[in-house]
Amino acid sequence: MLGHSQRERENKHILCTSDDALTTAIGLACWWFWRPAERQLRKATLVAALDIYKTAWERQDSELVLTIFTKDAIYHELVLQEPIRGHEGIAAYWQEKVVKGQGHISFTLLNVYIDGTTGIAEWEVYFDDVVQQRRKHMKEIALLEFVDGKIASLREYWASEVIGES
Repeated sequence: MLGHSQRERENKHILCTSDDALTTAIGLACWWFWRPAERQLRKATLVAALDIYKTAWERQDSELVLTIFTKDAIYHELVLQEPIRGHEGIAAYWQEKVVKGQGHISFTLLNVYIDGTTGIAEWEVYFDDVVQQRRKHMKEIALLEFVDGKIASLREYWASEVIGES
């Protein structure tokens, strides 16, 4: 049988533990409620970046497209392969794929959605594939993660079809 003083100590320990748990729970609840909110991507920011992307693609301007990406951005054209990294990599990719490989480009933005700091865009593009000498139609969904108003990560999911000779 426990002595009176030991029983008091155990009860006090239980109460202290309960008080500590309650204090911790209240502290966490307060932190959760008052924590700085994640910045929400504004639709105007997303649409402005996509307008520059469209213009850069149609004009085949690898310098212009860099203005919407962070310096260390990740560009994932084929998500099952390694991404393209940074301004140097993105510029080289655009020079090869867009400037040298495409022509007569027409880009139409179809839909945009926002989830937190991520923009989701759907578009379609018609272009001449210079290498294959074919006219192509492509539909794409892109996930664009923004940091400080610029694209930090872009992941593309697309399908294309040949629609004629170029």
